[in-house]
Amino acid sequence: MRIAITGSTGLIGTALVRSLEADGHRVTRFVRRAPRSEGEAEWDPRRQWVDARGLAGCEAVVHLAGAGVGDHRWTEAYKKEIRDSRVLGTAAVAEAVASLDTPPRVLVSASAIGVYGDAGDRALDEDSPPGRGFLAGVCQEWEEAAAPAAEAGVRTVLTRTGLVVSRDGGAWGRLFPLFRLGLGGRLGDGRQYWSFIALQDHIAALRHLLDTPGLSGPVNLTAPHPVTNREVTRTMGRVLRRPVLLPAPAPALRLALGEFASEVLASQRVLPRRLLDSGFRFAFPDAESAVRAALAPDGRAST
Repeated sequence: MRIAITGSTGLIGTALVRSLEADGHRVTRFVRRAPRSEGEAEWDPRRQWVDARGLAGCEAVVHLAGAGVGDHRWTEAYKKEIRDSRVLGTAAVAEAVASLDTPPRVLVSASAIGVYGDAGDRALDEDSPPGRGFLAGVCQEWEEAAAPAAEAGVRTVLTRTGLVVSRDGGAWGRLFPLFRLGLGGRLGDGRQYWSFIALQDHIAALRHLLDTPGLSGPVNLTAPHPVTNREVTRTMGRVLRRPVLLPAPAPALRLALGEFASEVLASQRVLPRRLLDSGFRFAFPDAESAVRAALAPDGRAST
């Protein structure tokens, strides 16, 4: 199968490309510069332009690109970057896919569990209503931007991703060094739910979505057993054999992170109902197995 991917140099994109190529699939990476090899094609999400020649002959497109929500303080300018990188980029990809004489069979387009907002301890699945707040609004626009592909008859899957457990990047990647130094602790009161997914399960789920014809629309990519931040803290301390004595109070987080602190302290107890109903099985369904998988040299820690 030939598959086009945006965001191929990020945490998830890098792992997905490696997995696909290991199984003999051909990958075209969309890059924001002039291509340097046959396996690259150019796009510019700011200008909403995609070189459609790079999509020709592709059976699937995986759209992962977007500015990191925690990479910078949330100034108005960076909030615009977060939104535009997702909404404009997705619209560009969806419209390019829809314009093809022979479009791909499937578009898997990234989204996030931020769409649900701060929901306390209420269990959430794909039928739950969207929440409020900046990220919830961005996620709604982000998903809506993929509509041109769906309207053109392309099976379109919107992957609402949780916190990816990996030592190589993302939010969890920042936790490992702190906990190894004995500086880890709960955030705020620690009662907020963290819906996570092991990187290995995330890649397996993306592969499952590419290969499962009946799946379209929103799909939660989270492990089936979400836990509170307090439980995450205990798990990290237990696995790494380090004390967890230094909580970060909510006021300190707001001072350090500004508006982004509200997302760090938000609670989202998300369940992967549609993924489980489609027959997907998690290799690392709980927090401890996901953390151990992230620490294993081959990424295959036992459950």
